[in-house]
Amino acid sequence: MARRKHAEEPDNHDRWMVSYADFLTLLFAFFVVMYSVSSVNEGKYRVVSQALTGAFNQMLPVQEQPYLPDPKAVQFKVISRPKVPEKTETLVQERVKMTGLAHGILDVLAPLIREGKVRVTQTNRGVAIEINASVLFAPGGANLSAESSQALSAVASVLAGDDHDIQVEGYTDNLPINNVIFPSNWELSAVRAGSVVRLFIDRGVDENRLTAVGQGPKTPVSSNDTPEGRARNRRVTITILALLPEVKTEVPIAGPKSAAP
Repeated sequence: MARRKHAEEPDNHDRWMVSYADFLTLLFAFFVVMYSVSSVNEGKYRVVSQALTGAFNQMLPVQEQPYLPDPKAVQFKVISRPKVPEKTETLVQERVKMTGLAHGILDVLAPLIREGKVRVTQTNRGVAIEINASVLFAPGGANLSAESSQALSAVASVLAGDDHDIQVEGYTDNLPINNVIFPSNWELSAVRAGSVVRLFIDRGVDENRLTAVGQGPKTPVSSNDTPEGRARNRRVTITILALLPEVKTEVPIAGPKSAAP
């Protein structure tokens, strides 16, 4: 049975109106959006902007940022030299002070030093002034000469304003002496040292700082076999004792030895 041929539908000439209506709808929506954007509230826009930024930041990978300290909060550490221990500093100051005393003695005794009759030395013990006995005393005597009194008075002027202890030691040669005043060289050396101490006291040196010691013929500084050596050994040494701390070591007492088995 043959199919019936459908009747051809007539052409619809109004279909363009559908597209035109869609275009107008989109255009209307566009203008509405433009109007809404132009009149948006600034506060609400900022809130929306921050919300969008936060959302996008959560989606992006986190990158480490270098730490930049606040310049105002940076503190600079001052590096100073290590502090000198108090004990070491005291030792240095004492040596400097003793050196000053030595130079003062050198100045007042310069003529005798140039003649070789006086020697000034400095050690850890202090400043030592070695004066030849021929400058101070007559042979076999213990009375100071006028020349020696002048020289010792100059030394006393340097020491009077100081606070160091002073030890005066008398020395002789090894030739024996025996008279009514000095039975031996020990008495002679001790009285000579005492004569210097008395002069210092008279010139203003505190007697509590002074000590007189007779050393006799011991501790020679030259050979006693020659007249020149014996003359060198007859001397008086004035030592300005340094105020340096002493190192003390206690000597242990040995216990009883155990009996051998």
